[in-house]
Amino acid sequence: MANTNFASPSSGAFLRRLSALSSGPNGAALRQGLRGIERESLRVTRDGALATTPHPRAFGSALTHPLITTDYSEALIELITPAEHDVARTLEQLDDLHRFSYAHLGNELLWNDSMPGMLPADQDIPIGWYGTSNIGMLKHVYRRGLSLRYGRTMQCIAGIHYNYSLHEDVWRAWAALDNRSAVPAVDFQSERYFALIRNFRRTSWLLMYLFGASPALNEQFLRGRPNTLETFDATTRYLPYATSLRMSDLGYTNNPAQSALLPSYDTLDGYLDVLAKAVSEPYPPYEAMGTQRDGEWVQINTNVLQIENEFYSTIRPKRITQPGERPLHALSSRGVQYIEVRCLDINPFEPTGISLETTRFMDAYLLYCAIEDSPLLPRAANEEANENFARITKQGRKPGLTLARDGREVSMHGWADSLLDAIEPVAQALDALHGIDEHMTALKAQRARLADVSLTPSARVLDTMRERHQSFNTFALELSTQHADYFRRRPLSAETEREMMALAAKSLDDQARIERDESGSFDAFVGAYRAYTLNRISV
Repeated sequence: MANTNFASPSSGAFLRRLSALSSGPNGAALRQGLRGIERESLRVTRDGALATTPHPRAFGSALTHPLITTDYSEALIELITPAEHDVARTLEQLDDLHRFSYAHLGNELLWNDSMPGMLPADQDIPIGWYGTSNIGMLKHVYRRGLSLRYGRTMQCIAGIHYNYSLHEDVWRAWAALDNRSAVPAVDFQSERYFALIRNFRRTSWLLMYLFGASPALNEQFLRGRPNTLETFDATTRYLPYATSLRMSDLGYTNNPAQSALLPSYDTLDGYLDVLAKAVSEPYPPYEAMGTQRDGEWVQINTNVLQIENEFYSTIRPKRITQPGERPLHALSSRGVQYIEVRCLDINPFEPTGISLETTRFMDAYLLYCAIEDSPLLPRAANEEANENFARITKQGRKPGLTLARDGREVSMHGWADSLLDAIEPVAQALDALHGIDEHMTALKAQRARLADVSLTPSARVLDTMRERHQSFNTFALELSTQHADYFRRRPLSAETEREMMALAAKSLDDQARIERDESGSFDAFVGAYRAYTLNRISV
């Protein structure tokens, strides 16, 4: 029988911690955390086909521009906001980036859906190009390796990445509360970020129910692969209760090398050990491919992962890297600086792909994950978290759905209700700190989605397609066209346009300088990049 006891997971210690960190000088520090958004989107033609044109020169250099780059494909734009203290300002920056993009896209559109529409043959999907410098070629060869390992079609999936940090003074105050001020600040901060990650891993299935928006796809994406999807119409496949096919086993998790990876989230050192091994250990199927063909590099190495960023996770611990530094080095030497949430689908009904309401809820949810008690996550619990997440991606709106909680089957709705109850005091505290009511308003909207499944983005997608008798392609293209018109009707001010153009020009100059001043062969550069050790340095 399913467990129906859903007492709030929030303990007295949690509430005392929240009160202490959100009052007085600590409250001022809590307002100083940073939020950033990375939004991916395919460039497409007016009829929804993948654009085969190069990255627009007016956007600047994909290698060196800090705000506009590409992800896998030359057509997969990535817009990166500066980090801001208030996520409302973050969204204003994201809006500006869209307005600038549309001023220079010509007749092309940004596809406002996580799953791609019409694609050419897999081998004809263009890989991102970053110039002839060694670092530019490394980025290109890495993408060639992804092509060999996973195919190019899968690399056309797009999403929203949400970057979140708490100010260092918050961690100092917390250490003082716990009488742990003698612990090096970098170590305490990393420890607490990993506690956040463990709670996220246990409960992030909730985000897929609330914000998953990819229950259907163009059958072309499947490329004939075996699947359990149902037929919606002649060109569309779907699952009736799915929330996010993007985050289901149709993605990276279906790759044998990736599926065997299960990093430890108990400590930074344990996490680094698993990924360091993955980027150093040869994988026989990749060894069979080799690193060069006909004198050209086709992948950086033949290891389980070419680089650590190849590991596709729903959340990552992060540290800003120095020029030429690998992410694992940065984490190893200077600890965790922020976390990157990677599981959010593009909301096709929102022009920028994400709403203020969603981000306000994310802030309350992530602060809850940070402050709530966080037991260690042994392998069985880690696997249970993966299974719950997978269930929600494919069956999240199924009536009576259960999830596994500490080895017992429980009601998804009951567990979700208890989580929203636990998040409520956090939302109240954040509203009080900022003098707004938007966090509680966002929480109430999520309660409504839990009570009425038709309000979820995934249900709205399928309902809209049914009501309008639209295929997935027609649905996504119609909304993408509407959003394009929305941005084109709102050009940037002349001053902001000049600033953006100047930033693009500088990025082109920076790339040219890197290529002009380059020394050493690419072979030697790759050799140096692959040769490293992780030395833990306490600060």
